[in-house]
Amino acid sequence: MEELFVSKVRVKILKLFFSSKEILFHVREIVRRVDEEINAVRRELARLEKFNLVDSEWRANRRLYRVRKDHKFYSELLGMVVKSTGLGEAILKNKPKLGRIRYVMMATRFATHGISGSEDVDLLVVGQVVLPELQALIADEQTRREQEINYSFMDETEFNFRVKRRDPFILRVLTQPKIMLIGDEMQLLDGVIL
Repeated sequence: MEELFVSKVRVKILKLFFSSKEILFHVREIVRRVDEEINAVRRELARLEKFNLVDSEWRANRRLYRVRKDHKFYSELLGMVVKSTGLGEAILKNKPKLGRIRYVMMATRFATHGISGSEDVDLLVVGQVVLPELQALIADEQTRREQEINYSFMDETEFNFRVKRRDPFILRVLTQPKIMLIGDEMQLLDGVIL
């Protein structure tokens, strides 16, 4: 992301906002977590507020900042942050070790730290998977997040079979809001009539 944005401080702030459970941040907390000078953080927060990507509110003499989910580029920025932090980054960085992967999708609910139900799938991996490698990455993320990750993996033959049979499980997974880490969403949904 640093290549796309001029300011590394802005990138750090965006990564913090998009990859944290917390919704509201005080400027000093942002400074501490991004490890940058307070003036640089304030300057970037002012710019992000000017772009309407961030807004702020006052509570008990403290100005708190949050990302605006109604911003026109929210989904795109979320996808970029997911691919450059946490489990998304680990999967992309270790793709050769994971086998011949065709698709990896992450539920948007999971990416935004929403609560997963017992039947929800946070991560779907389609291809010839080296399971111990995938499990190691998921275990690291579970430790970091302090929550269980519901994931499913299958080879392309099983995936295509389930799509053709209109399997309720696979249809539910494919119709949820998602972020594609590997593969093309249009190809993933090919054959699925929504």
